[in-house]
Amino acid sequence: MTDDGVWKALADPTRRLILDELAQRGGQSLFEICVRLTTRHALGLSRQAVSQHLAVLEAAGLVRVRREGRYKFHDLNNEPLERIATRWLRPEPPKDSP
Repeated sequence: MTDDGVWKALADPTRRLILDELAQRGGQSLFEICVRLTTRHALGLSRQAVSQHLAVLEAAGLVRVRREGRYKFHDLNNEPLERIATRWLRPEPPKDSP
């Protein structure tokens, strides 16, 4: 996924909350994420809405999904965030310099 896709995924506050929850505790199912969003953030989103947000985050590479039987578990993937941060924090020297 391009950096633009990552930025677009991060633009939504609900998706950022989902990432916050996965950063605190990885390996959550859709049901667990829905419960945490409801109890900790008072968000009354449907499972379908949360699932759509997770799909955007997965497409951007920010969430990894693993299946165990009928269940899907979601984990935060820091690599796209690190790539974006590194772009400005540790820029590469210009290619034409010695």
